[in-house]
Amino acid sequence: MTAGPLTKTRAPGYDPTPCYPLADGTVEAGWEAAALTLPAGTRVLAVDGPAVLDWAAVAGRLHDVLSALRPRVEIVDVRAAARDWETVCRLTESEELRDDPDFARLAGGALADLMDPDALAAAAAAAAGAAGAAGDAGDGLRVLIGPGAALAGPDVLWWADLPKRYAEASVAHGTGRNLAAPPGRQPTLRRLFYIDWPLLDRHRDAMAERIDRWLDVTDPAAPTSVDGAALRATCRMLAGRPFRTRPTFNSTPWGGHWGQEVLGHNPEAPNTALGYELIAPESGVLLGDGPGRSVEVPFQLVVALAPRELLGPVVHEMFGTSFPVRFDYLDTVGGGNLSVHCHPQPDEMRTVFGWPYTQHESYYLMRAGTGSKVFLGLREGIGIDDFRRQAHAADGHGTPFDIENYVQAFPAEAGQLYLVPAGTPHGSGEGNVVLEVSATPYLYSLRFYDWLRRDAAGRQRAVHVEHAFRNLDPARSGDAVARDLVQHPRALGGGDGWREELIGALPEMFFQVRRIAVEPDALAEQHTDGRFHVLTLVDGQEALITTAGGDTHVLHYAETLAVPAAVTAYRVHNQGPEPLRLVKAQVA
Repeated sequence: MTAGPLTKTRAPGYDPTPCYPLADGTVEAGWEAAALTLPAGTRVLAVDGPAVLDWAAVAGRLHDVLSALRPRVEIVDVRAAARDWETVCRLTESEELRDDPDFARLAGGALADLMDPDALAAAAAAAAGAAGAAGDAGDGLRVLIGPGAALAGPDVLWWADLPKRYAEASVAHGTGRNLAAPPGRQPTLRRLFYIDWPLLDRHRDAMAERIDRWLDVTDPAAPTSVDGAALRATCRMLAGRPFRTRPTFNSTPWGGHWGQEVLGHNPEAPNTALGYELIAPESGVLLGDGPGRSVEVPFQLVVALAPRELLGPVVHEMFGTSFPVRFDYLDTVGGGNLSVHCHPQPDEMRTVFGWPYTQHESYYLMRAGTGSKVFLGLREGIGIDDFRRQAHAADGHGTPFDIENYVQAFPAEAGQLYLVPAGTPHGSGEGNVVLEVSATPYLYSLRFYDWLRRDAAGRQRAVHVEHAFRNLDPARSGDAVARDLVQHPRALGGGDGWREELIGALPEMFFQVRRIAVEPDALAEQHTDGRFHVLTLVDGQEALITTAGGDTHVLHYAETLAVPAAVTAYRVHNQGPEPLRLVKAQVA
């Protein structure tokens, strides 16, 4: 499944909704079931969660079900306790990127910084005395809802969550709301990605040990929920065994159809461009017993609750609770060329964009179309000033130019890895399926040229010429590109019927990309050596992963598996009639 015409045959066994059983407890369905778990004597319930959630709908459902259980229920929206919008913007915008239409500095600080302390204290004080109106029996219930509700010191804390793919769609359609924004203000993806999500993720992770109930509100009319202690126990259990995150695909103007026709994703969508197999800031994990009896929780929550077990002590020391590697697909089969772009240099990523490590990438070609290309590195001896003038003319005046006058184009070769360190111009051509094995940052594509492509609204897509040229690394040019960035495999070891090879590594890139080849009936022995592994089956139908502790996981073609450091040792068993190949990434 690595080359040739796109097959209409689905990949056998590929599971778009992997689900893992709870370590304890059960998944409850519906608002009433959640309400019945509220302990007797609860005076103040906080329901915290993301800004884009339909909090009015949540308030209505909660009032209906709780009023059937308590004589007096009062619901207070803590979003009214946010600071004024001018202050919120001043606290969350950097001077350098304040007027940038596409990028913002990654928000620091805490959600509490955006709350008016007097207003929040008033909500907390009112909550503390909420039972008075219902008499000494304490049957009254005050419900604080919205982002930051947990900060008011409730008796019981619920977390109502919406997977991030829904948040992005909501804001893109103008129906969501940015964090701390006043009602009616038009939401932006810029604030969602760079400001809302970092602040809300940090807030959620800080509250993880206090959450009494987790609610998945993907369907506001019929949420599913799980007890907080069971949630934490299950996340810690996952950190000791291999598991998959829930994959998703997005559409873009350049997208192809491999994800639809081979993996079965989004059959009604225009295309399947970006396939998120494991991207820590957005990926989720399904827990429970399958459709209708599961909750989706952020992968990042698993990392936050068990960082040493999942990452390994050395990686945890290096990256804290940031899972530093991502796996995703770039599908241009039947689509178009990606933009030619680069990613920020390390200093710029830290000082301007606010990430402590940069967006080094690599492209592994799962399949290559006939005549397809990979754009990578500068041509020898080009005039960079001329390149910049051409890029500005394309952006400002719609003047096309031949990008190959400035950027090299390599024949796309299935099974080849192309390394893309920060500052290197690159892009996949049409007709390819790229498994992108990269550092976790993923929102900083600085475009030189996008083929004068238009978005769904008919506008020419944005490029970022000055950002791109400020971060361009001119050393990635000429013959050095093929020598350093298109590497030949190097043998690392193996055994009877299997071998492991290093297919990509650079001194400035903190992760390595390896490949494991396993013949039929052979077993490949693997050791984590205190560092997590991530695997994707890139050739063959099915691999059986068996850990030293006795856990098993079947991995099908194109599926991606996280192997926590705590697994220590595992085997890759090829039980089928065809050879298998798996791409593996680990921190070097």
